[in-house]
Amino acid sequence: MNSIFSVHTIRFIALVFIQVLILNHINFLGYINPYIYILFIAFFPVKNNRIILILLSFLLGLTIDMFLDTGGIHAGACVFIAYIRPLILKSSFGMIYEHQTIRFNTVEFGSKLTYFTLLTVLHHIVLFSLEIFSISKILLILQKTLFSSIFTILLIVIVNIIFSRKSK
Repeated sequence: MNSIFSVHTIRFIALVFIQVLILNHINFLGYINPYIYILFIAFFPVKNNRIILILLSFLLGLTIDMFLDTGGIHAGACVFIAYIRPLILKSSFGMIYEHQTIRFNTVEFGSKLTYFTLLTVLHHIVLFSLEIFSISKILLILQKTLFSSIFTILLIVIVNIIFSRKSK
């Protein structure tokens, strides 16, 4: 239990630092920015308490908001995806999720890609809707969501390939 806690603490801190120190300075074409910190929410253990995930997601988003001075939009987007994560897990993994036997190292790539894509796109829609907060700018919201999601998903897949351990 103690090693699991330390692994998640290290993951939390590392993702915040990578996001704040490196990725927030990438602003490709003025509106494409990757948000890889959502990996913490994506890889949080399925069997753990849902309330703990929602609280940690709020803390994660709030930490990013404090560094970026964004007034809570990251916290709102993180809480949203933490709340709907069981639905995304069920739609991505099906019966594996039903039996609480998901191991991200052993599931097939297509299911993982579906999971990361749904999580990322929903996070970005909420994030950019809260950032822009204008229905008249819906095309800008969709444009930022699409391109930032593509960039984020690409980085998530690369990180997943680099840090995954194959277990049989």
